[in-house]
Amino acid sequence: MSAFFILIGASLLVAVGFLSAFLWSAADGQFDDDYTPSVRILLDNNTAVTEDKTEIL
Repeated sequence: MSAFFILIGASLLVAVGFLSAFLWSAADGQFDDDYTPSVRILLDNNTAVTEDKTEIL
């Protein structure tokens, strides 16, 4: 029976840790940008990718 109390205490400790990490990231502005990720694929990328097309004979 004492193992249940240890497991409940450990799970509450982990849950409080995850809650504090979520609140810290929400207060830090992690979830502020709602628009850009949804349209990132539609935005034009101005950097050109060049490939080396020389053949070695």
